[in-house]
Amino acid sequence: MSNLQIPYYDPQTLVRSITVEIDAPSDVVWAVLVDLGRYPLWSPFCLRAVSTLQIGSPVEMMLTDYARGEGTFTNIEYVCAIVPGRLLSWELVATEESPYAARRDQVIEPVDANRCRYYSTDAFLGDHAHDIMNETGHWVKRAFDDTALALKQRSEQVFSHQRDDKDVH
Repeated sequence: MSNLQIPYYDPQTLVRSITVEIDAPSDVVWAVLVDLGRYPLWSPFCLRAVSTLQIGSPVEMMLTDYARGEGTFTNIEYVCAIVPGRLLSWELVATEESPYAARRDQVIEPVDANRCRYYSTDAFLGDHAHDIMNETGHWVKRAFDDTALALKQRSEQVFSHQRDDKDVH
């Protein structure tokens, strides 16, 4: 896993989702993960995502406001790492308007030909990392856990349909 380009993060400012075992090949999970246009079909947290998924490109998202328990908010982060089939990462860069910085890593680990594991992390970075963790860590964890479970369900559904299609032909 060292080739995944995930830096070391301070565990006190790192949110990690549950790890889900998915009964689908990693390439199916990857296809679901990078099909941003279909996020509204399955993702409870990221209701819309638009990006070219090129390194440095923006990922414009509409997210469920887990902090308030209702509503949405927009967020723009930037693609910072891609290892096809294994890792999709984007980051929130600190600016003069907002000193907050973070990096989200979504990791797929193949188990065998038809199974894999998925988890995601959000590393809060910079001078405000501990404050951000204290203010948002609990709801980010819930949002990422919900996303992991939804990705599992969607990926297994897609894989099931692919197998059914092969059986018909």
